[in-house]
Amino acid sequence: MRLLAPTLALAALAAGGFGVEAFTAAPLRASSSSPAFAARHLTSTMKATVAPPEDALNAGGAPENVNEECIRSPRGSANDWEVHKFGGASLATAELYRTVGDLLIREAAGRNDAGPIPTMAVVSARGGMTDLLVKVVDTALQNFDEATSALTDAVESQIALLKELAPPEITDVIEERFRQDERDILSVVQSLRMINTVPAVTMEVVTGFGEIWSAQTLHAYLQTRGVPCEWIDAREILIVKSDAGNAGLGEKGSAATGGVVPLYAETATRMANWWNTVGRDNGFLDLEYDGPDAKSPIVVVTGFVATSADGVPTTLKRSGSDYSATVFAKLTGAGRVTMWKNTDGVYTADPRRVPEAFSIASLKYDEAIELAYFGAQVLHPSAMVPCIDDEIPVYVRNIFNPAFEGTVIRGRSPTLEEVNAKGKAKNWRSKRGEIPIKGITSVDKISLVTLEGASVIGGANVAERFMGALADAGVNVLIITQASSESSITVAVPENEGERALAAINDGFELEFARSTINSVSCNGGMSIVAIVGEGMAMNSGVSATFMSSLARANVNIRLIAQGSSERQVAVVVDGNDTSRALRAAHMAFTLSETAASVAVLGATGQIGSSLLSQLSDQKENLAKEIGVEMRVNIAASSSSMVMGKDGCGLDAEGDAIGTLLDDGDDSLEFDLDHLTETMAADVNPLRVVIDCTNSEAAADYYERWLASGVHVISPSRKVAAGPFERYQRVEEAQRDSQVNWQFESSVGSALPILTTLRDLMETGDHVKAIRGSVSGSLAYALSNLSEDTPFSEAFRQAVDKNYAETALLEDLTGLDVARKVVILARQVGLNVNIEDVEVESLVPDSLKGKEYSSDWNVMKDELLEDIKVLDADMAERARAAESDGTRLRYKFTIDKETGRCQCKLEAVGNTDPLYRLKSNENLVAFETERYSTSPLIVKGAAAGPDLAAAGIFADLLRLTRTYSALQT
Repeated sequence: MRLLAPTLALAALAAGGFGVEAFTAAPLRASSSSPAFAARHLTSTMKATVAPPEDALNAGGAPENVNEECIRSPRGSANDWEVHKFGGASLATAELYRTVGDLLIREAAGRNDAGPIPTMAVVSARGGMTDLLVKVVDTALQNFDEATSALTDAVESQIALLKELAPPEITDVIEERFRQDERDILSVVQSLRMINTVPAVTMEVVTGFGEIWSAQTLHAYLQTRGVPCEWIDAREILIVKSDAGNAGLGEKGSAATGGVVPLYAETATRMANWWNTVGRDNGFLDLEYDGPDAKSPIVVVTGFVATSADGVPTTLKRSGSDYSATVFAKLTGAGRVTMWKNTDGVYTADPRRVPEAFSIASLKYDEAIELAYFGAQVLHPSAMVPCIDDEIPVYVRNIFNPAFEGTVIRGRSPTLEEVNAKGKAKNWRSKRGEIPIKGITSVDKISLVTLEGASVIGGANVAERFMGALADAGVNVLIITQASSESSITVAVPENEGERALAAINDGFELEFARSTINSVSCNGGMSIVAIVGEGMAMNSGVSATFMSSLARANVNIRLIAQGSSERQVAVVVDGNDTSRALRAAHMAFTLSETAASVAVLGATGQIGSSLLSQLSDQKENLAKEIGVEMRVNIAASSSSMVMGKDGCGLDAEGDAIGTLLDDGDDSLEFDLDHLTETMAADVNPLRVVIDCTNSEAAADYYERWLASGVHVISPSRKVAAGPFERYQRVEEAQRDSQVNWQFESSVGSALPILTTLRDLMETGDHVKAIRGSVSGSLAYALSNLSEDTPFSEAFRQAVDKNYAETALLEDLTGLDVARKVVILARQVGLNVNIEDVEVESLVPDSLKGKEYSSDWNVMKDELLEDIKVLDADMAERARAAESDGTRLRYKFTIDKETGRCQCKLEAVGNTDPLYRLKSNENLVAFETERYSTSPLIVKGAAAGPDLAAAGIFADLLRLTRTYSALQT
């Protein structure tokens, strides 16, 4: 039976000769965003208006005939039918068709020795075929030759694939059908040039051939395997009605849920007729389901396509093959439906956007509908509806990993009445181990249409007319919010319908605009919906707070908020560019994945940077296991080159291997701060951190930009914290404005909590009077080891060899390094000082301070260490004098808060001074405050060397990560 063979009929169809009657379904009550409610209403509507009587489905709806058999109960089978659906990605090549065919044969053979299973396979078009056929129609008006070429490519590629799967005795007749289809399609698209338009039904007719060819191709392969099989053109079985505004194919990836409803009575009758005619002719009614020759039928059905009640070919819209599968499952009384995808089930989020996403073990029908409605493209939004009443479980499994159980969808969520009966709401975090949401999903390409300031008209009237105008224009409304104070109303609609919605509102309120009783109407595109879904949200407080906080911490601006009345989802609208960041932030906030920091390390090949990378690598597993934190180094840079990870998933190397990538890697780029900044700003990870381990003024000039774009900064470098006060203020302001963190604890005492202690004192109300101490590791070592046998130059050389000194050695000897640290501390207590305001005693003469040294660090080191031998005699004399007085030499700083005086100098300290007992690798800072007036609060410990400096940076990074996680709750 060929439904569309007559070329004349197709030409008439293209010219608009067949109209589609506008059926009007029972109206769905609007809510802010509750597709589950719509689905529940839709199922009851189908029962009342389009579902056949129970005996019609059981008996197939066929005329009474004692010789007819019911497809829902195949004679001799102990098992129900099982329906399998395969998408285009599973049918892209001949090898994949074989994979699908072999899998069907295994599934039909049964499980656990329970006997063969009657099996139905619903197939989509081969991967890419629908788009190719869309191109045929789209180009027909402008370039018929191009349309012809595209159609030829489509047909020939399908025939070539067909011939790989079966011998000529099977494929010849199928090939001739394909070529006849090609001639029919050409007749249709050629006629479009006469009317200079493309009727919606034409696009549906032409694109449906992809499924028709795909079903015959799979059936051809099954024939070669000698199994009982046949194929069905669903246009001959599945009869549907569509809403008047639902003509056309639908947008690829559209958020629309269809509006196509099967007419089950007529469809069941046709299914029964097929079973008792074609099925009988193929011997399906006489198969043996037990014994050595046990077999079961495999029926291949075209997905996506159907026929209207008027007999006009139509479709279930884009991605509608899922819907086809569950409709046929209902018709056959299937025991289960399996959706075969290229993922391991339904994921907690789109794994392309959230790499940490994982497969969900089970969902309720209502949760699956919500996820599908809000963009989870692994399922078609309408697919659950046919299975709900018959309680048919839906499995989502991976065609490339069939051993994995995937996701099972079954059962209904409790109603609000049932949930409320359980008692008082509790904070979801108090229920240890219970996560209230199942998944996070998004809908891209959304527009917000807003009507503002209609208070004169009255709220109820505004809403009625507003929604009526959109309905008349066939605009699909996804979310509604209304501000009662001004009778303003905003809806989220698909972006391609935004201008149509705007025009509809302008027309509907034309008189009010003329009278200025309405302020304005606007349409803003480029938006996305992000939604959290899960039945555990009901009667659990704190869920929305966690969601909103996570977006705030990720610097994602929320344009609209809506919560479904079912309390199973909360949706927000955000800028489209922020979608991935929002998804990752929410995913982390609900502990569906570890808290991950996307890190850029500047100065990665230096001593501190290298040590930090090694520590991050060494602690990777422990961080994930103990505190659920992942540090991803996405960018590493030296002074001349940088390497970047892909898709925010981190570099392929860790630790010391990153240095090799920078020096010799094929992906190494020239160091470019603008490129790095743009990459960090575009990074979709919600927690982004730049760690500046350089001593670069150029890098310091970028702090303000990084912070302003929502990127946190950790800086052992003192270029900003002790740099020009005006720049310091701008960076502080950028930090406050963007609600991000600038951590520089390690800039003063490496891993010692000096700045943290100072802040804690001040934030708890204490008043700092003075700060004293020693914060130079190299000078502490040199002065502690200075003796008659060890001159100062030799002691300083030993400190350099132990990596206790700054890279710029002269800054240690001139006191400039300590002076910078003094500036940082002084600014923390409110003193507006610059480096010039610090009184500094230099240990080297002016002749050395102004000397030009080699740019080669090793040569410079040797030259400088030779030059400072001139200090040995004077330093030895000062050491002897101190010893004779019972004191010891220390390079000491003092900050007097009351006078504002800051100084650092070489000083002989007595045994009552905390610095007297300072060890050779230690820093010490003493805080004299109102609370600690008789005895200062002292922070003391080892603080010299790159490992300790790196540990301080690591601590800053962990502190920032913990703060980020805590602020999301």
